[in-house]
Amino acid sequence: PVLLSCGSAQPGGCPALCECSEPAKTVKCVNRNLTAVPQDLPPYVRSLFITGNPLTLLPAGAFPAQRLPDLASLNLSGNHLRTVEAGSLALPGLRQLDLSGNALASFSPQAFGEGSSPLEELALRGALRDHGVLLSLATLLQSGTLRNLSRLELADNGLLLLPAGMFTALPALRQLDLSNNSLVGLRNVSFQGLGQLQSLNLSDNSLGVLWNSTLVQFRSLPALRHIILGHNTWVCDCAIEDLVAWLKESDQVEGKEALTCASPDKMLGKALLKINGSDLNCSVPIDLPSQLQTSYVFLGIVLALIGAIFLLVLYLNRKGIKKWMHNIRDACRDHMEGYHYRYEINADPRLTNLSSNSDV
Repeated sequence: PVLLSCGSAQPGGCPALCECSEPAKTVKCVNRNLTAVPQDLPPYVRSLFITGNPLTLLPAGAFPAQRLPDLASLNLSGNHLRTVEAGSLALPGLRQLDLSGNALASFSPQAFGEGSSPLEELALRGALRDHGVLLSLATLLQSGTLRNLSRLELADNGLLLLPAGMFTALPALRQLDLSNNSLVGLRNVSFQGLGQLQSLNLSDNSLGVLWNSTLVQFRSLPALRHIILGHNTWVCDCAIEDLVAWLKESDQVEGKEALTCASPDKMLGKALLKINGSDLNCSVPIDLPSQLQTSYVFLGIVLALIGAIFLLVLYLNRKGIKKWMHNIRDACRDHMEGYHYRYEINADPRLTNLSSNSDV
């Protein structure tokens, strides 16, 4: 009776502020003004929804593994989570986790415990606005803790660049969503080792070009058949030739017919698949050696002009220079004669005494 009066559920019951369905093994605590994870969750729960609450902290042991051995799907989206501590998500049966819509400021790389996690799907849509959290996530992914991950959603995070080697320890990854960010390039991103990757969403970013090193990686992934590149700011100059050639011969890109140039102005709106060498004016590639040769010629002309002016000045002042040189010669001669005279006096003791008496 005391426990009931405090609003706690009996073993196998339902928290007071949640809705439970034992046949469906589901518990929903949606928009209940919760500030902490309920501690009286029924042990039968497999799918748990705690969303739309002012929940800010996920402490260690927030979901006791011994009491919740069957918890497989956990939705914590749309809360106010700021901190995810080490060991807070160490659940033996967890397969799906959604942390979208939280303003995460601290995410421990040990959030899933010290060992390997069975997690297969991780959604972090709009939850990685803090750069430090992105680096913590990269550390977590690179540690191998989430080697079973097959779906990773990182959309809507305003990402400019991704940490190098972020995805190298995800051999089971099949779907990677990087859409609706601000990615400007992928040169430091390695997709090597993602042999199971089937879908890569890069739409709604700020990509201007994909370099050949990235395209080679795409070609090397045997399962990758769905690449989405729509709504990017493609710069259609000579650097885009490799991308255009790849698009024309590849069957990996969805909707490639709709990809268009964003700049320069003369190419605005032109379909990438319809670009040819004459459009880019790359039939004669940018000849850097020729440019350097032109610069060297100009530099030589300038130096020759300076030399000619210098010689002209010398010629016009030849008499003064000659007189100046004679004066220097006479001064040096007088100076050396003085040294020679002193040397003779110092070498002969009689002259030295005479010199001393004369001085006196």
